[in-house]
Amino acid sequence: MKNFFKSDIPSSEITPRKLFESRRRWVQGGFASLAAMAVPSASAKPRDGKNFPIEFELKKSEFSTAEELTTYSDVTRYNNFYEFGTGKDDPFEQAHRLKTEGWTIQVIGEVHRPQKFDIDQLLRLAPLEERIYRLRCVEAWSMVIPWIGFPLSKLLDAVQPTGNARYVEFISLHDPEQMPGQRTAVLDWPYKEGLRLDEAMNPLTLLTLGLYGEMLPNQNGAP
Repeated sequence: MKNFFKSDIPSSEITPRKLFESRRRWVQGGFASLAAMAVPSASAKPRDGKNFPIEFELKKSEFSTAEELTTYSDVTRYNNFYEFGTGKDDPFEQAHRLKTEGWTIQVIGEVHRPQKFDIDQLLRLAPLEERIYRLRCVEAWSMVIPWIGFPLSKLLDAVQPTGNARYVEFISLHDPEQMPGQRTAVLDWPYKEGLRLDEAMNPLTLLTLGLYGEMLPNQNGAP
């Protein structure tokens, strides 16, 4: 099904094409943070036909940086995804094993409306927007990426946290057959992460479903 991304220019043309293609692979950075400078948003053309399963208009975001974008190749080939291995290129080489068809996420715990969502339900939960964020890793590298998603707060609003809720815990998939890195003891599987509720509700916190105008590739987290 076709996308309907309505914007003025593609992300790859935010800076001159020559500079966009020849930028250095990554930039020295600090600790994890999100840059938020108010500029008009722009969308990139989907690559290889990896379109979203529904039609939508891409909302412009006020939370974007005007910095030069990291190339699509670097964003999708230099990854931390220990489920597929500890090497930076392991996710790109191994993530084809991951089968995402039929995926759901379940939200339970201190919520009034525990629910299970599939990808179509997530895509319809709130208007999608593109946000160009600088991602800074604790490993001292960074990338500027045009993400597509919506505020995580929209999902939390749908499940209605109770007055006792203080944190949001994320528990990822555990399937060593699909994720060979989980056969090692590098982490205590499944991988878990968490945010304070106020962090999760912050308008800058994005539930990401895509990048560069397409659904997230497996090595970047999948939808």
